[in-house]
Amino acid sequence: TKGRINYMFPEERKSKILNSLNKYGKVKVCDLSQQYEVSEVTIRRDLQELEEDKMIKRVHGGAVLNGNTKFEPTFSEKIDKFYDEKESIGKLAASIIVDGDTIALDAGTTTISIARQITAKNITVLTNSVDVAYELAKKRDVEVIITGGTLRWETRAMVGPVADNALKNFRVDKVFIGTNGICVSNGLTTPNIIEANTKREMIKIADQTIVVCDHTKFGIVCFAKIVNLDTVDIIITDNQIDNSIIEEFEEKGVKIMKAK
Repeated sequence: TKGRINYMFPEERKSKILNSLNKYGKVKVCDLSQQYEVSEVTIRRDLQELEEDKMIKRVHGGAVLNGNTKFEPTFSEKIDKFYDEKESIGKLAASIIVDGDTIALDAGTTTISIARQITAKNITVLTNSVDVAYELAKKRDVEVIITGGTLRWETRAMVGPVADNALKNFRVDKVFIGTNGICVSNGLTTPNIIEANTKREMIKIADQTIVVCDHTKFGIVCFAKIVNLDTVDIIITDNQIDNSIIEEFEEKGVKIMKAK
């Protein structure tokens, strides 16, 4: 078989790489090079071609599936992505917060934008985000309650049993939730189970659930389910969202607000 591997066609090798990715979720250049007895340069070229075909996403030293359900971009990777879109979503979301509201604000780069642009007076905000709390500490008319919990480095969210138990003590008018994926049939999803659970607890305590996400999150399905779509009242997104998607969601009774 070794002799045969040496004469493997590039397409056949790329197909086998995809099979490995489907099985293990991630591959390393050095492992593939040894497995197929070709240089690391050859493997990198294979991976580059697969990435150009939108099949995979290259990461340091290897690759993950494009749309790998457990792939999770870090907070620092997300902060500069779609900055203008997040600012516009944040402004629209902040505008529906009225004087005297009680709010739960999820952790995430889009919810920080909401926190920054809140103008309502005499409101109380419950959050599991150190960054949201820091932004709101600058506003005198906002009372801030922080859940506590285990701080995840990847998302800078406080999650887990301490956060979940803290949330159970409150009721709020509105919750603003970020998500990694939103889909008509699979609802809201995120790569991490513990984070999904904390988001779910946050949704449970709110009269109204408002999802904030840019247009790239639609149709994406991640590993851990947060809630079904029927739990969501409003989705606030940017103006690059396709009208056919809006119609699909509104047929399911979910209102979509498009930021300018």
